[in-house]
Amino acid sequence: MMRKFSCLILVLAVFMPAVSRADGQGQALMKKWVGSDRCSQQAYRAFPDYTPDSLAKRDLAFQQCLANGNLPPRDVPPPNKP
Repeated sequence: MMRKFSCLILVLAVFMPAVSRADGQGQALMKKWVGSDRCSQQAYRAFPDYTPDSLAKRDLAFQQCLANGNLPPRDVPPPNKP
């Protein structure tokens, strides 16, 4: 019984650094998503209308906010081709 418990402790000790690294990477990713969402909200508040001019200004404000915050740009979905 003690031998199985010792093996379990050894396995857990080996994998603990991998778990802590994943946690740090996950936290960094979540910070980027929160920052991106904040930029999206600010751009929408600045240009709430759905006119073509307002949409263009909102997109520009959003892209500038991402650049100022050193955040990665959001991917643009590919256009639908018939």
